[in-house]
Amino acid sequence: MLLIKNGLVKPITGADIPGGQVLIDGSKIVAVGPVVDAPAGAQVIDAAGCLVAPGFVEGHCHIGLDEEAIGFEGADYNEMTDPVTPHMRGIDGLNPMDEALFDAYSHGVTTAVTGPGSANVVGGTFLAVKLCGKRVDNMVVKDPVAMKVAFGENPKRCYGGNSKKAPITRMGTAALLREVLQKAQNYKEALDAWEKDPEGNKKPEFDMKLHAMLPVMRGEIPLKSHAHRADDIFTSLRIAKEFGVGITLDHCTDGHLIADELAKEQRPCLVGPTFGSKSKFELKNKCWETPKALVESGVKVAIITDAPVIPLKYLPLCAGLAIEAGLNEEDAWRAVTINPAEITGIGHRVGSLEAGKDADICIYQGNPLADMQCKTLYTIIDGEIVYQA
Repeated sequence: MLLIKNGLVKPITGADIPGGQVLIDGSKIVAVGPVVDAPAGAQVIDAAGCLVAPGFVEGHCHIGLDEEAIGFEGADYNEMTDPVTPHMRGIDGLNPMDEALFDAYSHGVTTAVTGPGSANVVGGTFLAVKLCGKRVDNMVVKDPVAMKVAFGENPKRCYGGNSKKAPITRMGTAALLREVLQKAQNYKEALDAWEKDPEGNKKPEFDMKLHAMLPVMRGEIPLKSHAHRADDIFTSLRIAKEFGVGITLDHCTDGHLIADELAKEQRPCLVGPTFGSKSKFELKNKCWETPKALVESGVKVAIITDAPVIPLKYLPLCAGLAIEAGLNEEDAWRAVTINPAEITGIGHRVGSLEAGKDADICIYQGNPLADMQCKTLYTIIDGEIVYQA
């Protein structure tokens, strides 16, 4: 067993515990409190003067699929041969040896939801992984997490222009998404009918693309909607409602302009990447006030890096900049821990310090959301010390 003691323990889902203790058995947290019942032979980390917090959780990125310090050889996140590729799986493009993973967990980010980019109208499935390991199969927290879909400028840019291949317009993007959703709905209904009565119904011919859409149509995973501009956000919501499927609003750059409308929808928003330049027109309203406006309207918010757009190790910095723009500090902590975990369906395992959850814990000298001089002393993933300063 491993006992962490004497630190300021930040459970996230409860009040901070000064001089608190966290007990780990194997890969799980077994107790959190002012004092826990630890066996005499437990390994001890004395965290006096330090902050003990859950590992940060990134809700939307492309880490491992768009690798650091490499060109096309490591660009495995956009299959730009067809605008509709739901049968792509992020797990098949993720390289655990990407140096960005070490950079992330050595700065306290222990879990990431990663997957295909936004070139395609339908890009394929995201998965959630722990960020330390040699074999991706052993790093998976959940797969699939969501089906990536994209609106706005990216699909237009990748398939319009000289190629004259749809989508050239936002109408084209919406039409292609509706088409695959309708076909998937028909495929699901035919498959359900055959499974219920194999004698009376014909089994539909296997279609890999439509089969990949079944978890969406069955409500098992949501669409993960790349949408920056307000009109694109509303189009994504319109289509999700038409087909009765789940959806998360990722990027949500114009979210502060339509916070009142998004509050009515009660769909979670993953906001970012906010740091850096306004590299295209649909980012012209990008600002750090967006998380605050959405949270104050009652929307569940995660802050994201879209790594490698922003290196994943700077996720706590992004939360800190949102605090500087007016977001309450506790809301900022939630936006990079429990909120992205709950939004992506892994909140029962990560995102807070609670008995029964995975032992993903970081110990800091300083506050990573408020202190530029903050130093990560330990990173623990699944109960193993994977980084020590």
